[in-house]
Amino acid sequence: MVAAYDVEVMERALFLAERGRGTTTPNPVVGAVVVSAEGIVVGQGAHRVAGGPHAEVIALEAAGPLTRGGTLYCTLEPCCHTGRTGPCVERVAGAGIARVVAALEDPDPRVAGRGFAWLRARGIQVETHVARAAAARQNAPFVTWVTRQRPHVTLKVAVSHDGFAGLAEAQVRLTGASMHRVMHRQRAAVDAIAVGSGTVLIDDPQLTARLVYRQRPLTRVVFDRRGRVTPAARLFGTLDAGPVIMFVGAIAAGSPNARALDDAGATVFVLPDDAPIESAMRMLAARDVQSLLVEGGPTLHRAVWDAGVVDRVQVIETAVRLGRGVPAFMPPSADQAVARREQGVDSLVEWDVHRAD
Repeated sequence: MVAAYDVEVMERALFLAERGRGTTTPNPVVGAVVVSAEGIVVGQGAHRVAGGPHAEVIALEAAGPLTRGGTLYCTLEPCCHTGRTGPCVERVAGAGIARVVAALEDPDPRVAGRGFAWLRARGIQVETHVARAAAARQNAPFVTWVTRQRPHVTLKVAVSHDGFAGLAEAQVRLTGASMHRVMHRQRAAVDAIAVGSGTVLIDDPQLTARLVYRQRPLTRVVFDRRGRVTPAARLFGTLDAGPVIMFVGAIAAGSPNARALDDAGATVFVLPDDAPIESAMRMLAARDVQSLLVEGGPTLHRAVWDAGVVDRVQVIETAVRLGRGVPAFMPPSADQAVARREQGVDSLVEWDVHRAD
C-alpha cells in the first residue's frame, strides 16, 4: 500500500534525478533512494552519465548492509537487461531489498514491465505509479524518443509586446538579461537546437550554450531547403561546441554551396521537397537526439506545429515594442494547465501539447 511517506521520498528521488539533466542521453534521468527497515534514509543516488552506474546501484552501494529488509525508491523501473552495465534488478535482489517503489514503467521494449515482474517473482513487493505524472514529464524526452521514434520537441517563441518575432532586415534582441540566462540554461540541458535558414541569415547566431557550463557537445540543426546558408555564417566557427546538421532540399543538395557547407564541417542531409518534417525528426532520433529546442523563426515554428510534432510550447512575452517586423507564430491556446512565471521584465508561458504519461 502506498503511503504519504512514499510520495515524499519519491519526490526526493525525482529531485536527485535532475542531477543527470543534459548528461545522460541516450539514457533517461533517474534518481533513487534507499530507506532502511527502520524507516531511515540510508542511501541515495542519481544516474549521471550514459555508461556510468545507474541510480539504483549508487544508492544501494551508499546504503551498504542497511539495505537488508529496506525499501528502494526509484523514478524509473529497474532494468533487467545487460547494456553498458549489468541488470539492476539482480543488484536489488542481492542487496536484500524487501520492497521497491517506482514511479514509471520503463518504455524500453527490453524492460517494459519485465523488471517489475522479475522482482515480484523473487518475492520482492513492488509498488508502481507513485508520482507517475511528475516522472513522465521529467523523462518526457526519453519516453517520446522510445515510443514515437523522434525527439521531444519544445517550440520556443519569443514575441515582442506588439506581436513580432523580430525585424526582417536586422538582428534584434527581445528578451531581458534574466530571461536570457534562463534560456541559455535550457540550451545547456537539451540535446539539440533547431532554427530555420532565415534566422541564420538575419541573426547570424552561434547557437551555443553561454553563461552556463555544458558538459556534452550541443547539436545545432538548420532547416535550409533552398540552400541559402553559406559557410560564412558564424555558426561554422563554433564546431568545437558541437556538430552542425543541415537539412537541405534535393535541388540545393547538388549546389556548390552545399558542398562548401560539407567542407566547412557541417553534416548535410537531403530532405526531399515533398518529405514531411517528421522525416528529419526520425533522422535526428537515429543520432540519439532526444530533446530538440526549436528556437525560430516563425516559418519553422509553423512547419513543426503543422506537422504535429510539437510536445511542449514556450512563449516568452517580452516588454520590447518593435512597431513593425515579422509577425510571430503563436500556437493555439492550450486546453490543459498552463504554467506562467515572471522572469525579470519578461514572462514565460509554458504548456504541454503531447503528454508523455
